[in-house]
Amino acid sequence: MCPSKKKVLMIYTGGTIGMVPGEHGYTPSPEALSKALENIRDLNQPTAPTWELLEFHPLLDSSDITVKEWNKIGRTIAEHYASYDGFVVLHGTDTMAYTAAALSFMLENLDKPVILTGAQIPLCEMRSDGYDNIINSVLLAASDKLCEVCLYFNGTLLRGNRSTKLSSDRLGAFDSPNYPHLAECGIQIQFHDQALLQPQAGPFRLQEFEEIPIGVLKVFPGIQLQLFESIMTKKLHGVVLETFGAGNIPSSQNALLPVIEKAHRSGCVLTVCSQCPQGAVSLGTYETSQGLIRTGAVSGHDMTTEAAVAKLYYLFSRYADPETVKEKMGNNLRGELTQ
Repeated sequence: MCPSKKKVLMIYTGGTIGMVPGEHGYTPSPEALSKALENIRDLNQPTAPTWELLEFHPLLDSSDITVKEWNKIGRTIAEHYASYDGFVVLHGTDTMAYTAAALSFMLENLDKPVILTGAQIPLCEMRSDGYDNIINSVLLAASDKLCEVCLYFNGTLLRGNRSTKLSSDRLGAFDSPNYPHLAECGIQIQFHDQALLQPQAGPFRLQEFEEIPIGVLKVFPGIQLQLFESIMTKKLHGVVLETFGAGNIPSSQNALLPVIEKAHRSGCVLTVCSQCPQGAVSLGTYETSQGLIRTGAVSGHDMTTEAAVAKLYYLFSRYADPETVKEKMGNNLRGELTQ
């Protein structure tokens, strides 16, 4: 890594890292982050990568991030792609894993690092974790080893579309339960080379997302599936079904399968993910998952719900045929699943 020769663009979308106290709690404040960055000595040393800050207007709490903002972030990276060696996206933590997954699909044939990070404690407060997260993210964005969308938090680098938020009050807020860490940032930055994504063939390309109707349905004991039947219309393009364990649904409730069959007939692609943070869906292993196979559901393998949602948006934005989308949902495209 030769950070002094690299140029990194930081894109600030909003989030805790740059917030300041307001009348009703922490709130985004224009230019507050830029002033804080000027005082981070490590970022301004001669050996640090050259960096610039681009601040979105308006700044958003990450709970307000939508497909529109995903496209805006993707366009910003695409517009500046030739001018920088890497990118850091500063983002709120609540939906950071969704954005990381979305960018991983949106940025086709990526051959530069894109690192998402943020903070649990604002930079304006004592003990802010934002300092470490920013400094290491900038260094990682200047690395020659990375050519994928990643998420950095609390000393750990994760694959973006494998990450999920596990804690709202620990500094180590994120993990990737079904995939090894890409790097650990201790005294040295230790990359796990065997876990890194290899460069993809072809020129870099941005695939923006269309605002397609997609749903997430979590199965729970006693769920009344009849209540959801009315939404399974031709307008609904995809559903992520969070099942028990390895893909199991209540066998005593016959209401679920007709609802799924109705969705399938309407061209809806139903992807089965597990409610368990660790482990994979294996349709057919248990009798209670056989019905899902018969109704045309596709296994999400060990994808996170965040990755499955983003992947549905991506595939439906690129392909018109639901059968093509269904086929590709079960295929590994960006290291998001173990096939």
